[in-house]
Amino acid sequence: MSWSVVVLALVTLQRLGELVLARSNTRRLLAQGAREVAPEHYPLLVAMHAAWLAGLWWLAWDRPIQWPWLVVFLVLQGLRVWVLATLGHRWTTRIIVLPGAPLVAKGPYRFLSHPNYAVVIGEIAALPLAFGLWAYAAAFSLLNAVVLTIRIRAENAALRSSP
Repeated sequence: MSWSVVVLALVTLQRLGELVLARSNTRRLLAQGAREVAPEHYPLLVAMHAAWLAGLWWLAWDRPIQWPWLVVFLVLQGLRVWVLATLGHRWTTRIIVLPGAPLVAKGPYRFLSHPNYAVVIGEIAALPLAFGLWAYAAAFSLLNAVVLTIRIRAENAALRSSP
C-alpha cells in the first residue's frame, strides 16, 4: 500500500469521525435550546468538501508525496485538534447558536475570530500540494473562498443577533 493511500484513508476516517462528532454535538446543542442558523448553505459546504476529498482519491492515490507539504498539513491537524478541544461540545459543522452562551474567547479564539476556517483554508491547499496537485489546490482554494465567504457572513450575522 502506498503512502498516498494511507494518507487519504486517514484523512477520510478523520472527516467521517468529525461528522459523527458534529452530529452528536448538534443534537446536544439543539436539546439545550440552541437553534440552527442559515442551513441553506450547508449542502454546498458538504458538497465542496466531499468533492475535494473524492477528487483527491481519484487523482492522488498513486502519486508520490511531497513531504514538506504533508508536514504543513499535519501541523494544521494539530491546530484543528486545538480548535475542536477549545470548543468542546459546542463544535459542529453547522451554525448552531445557543442563546445566552458566551462566545468562546480562549485557545485559538484569543487570536482569531474564526480559527477553524483558517485551518480549513490551509488544509484545502496543503493536502493537494502534498501530492503535487498545484492546479487542484488552486481551484479548490478558490471554491472554498466562495463557500467560506457565504458561511462566515452567515455565522457573523448569527453571532451578532444572538441574545
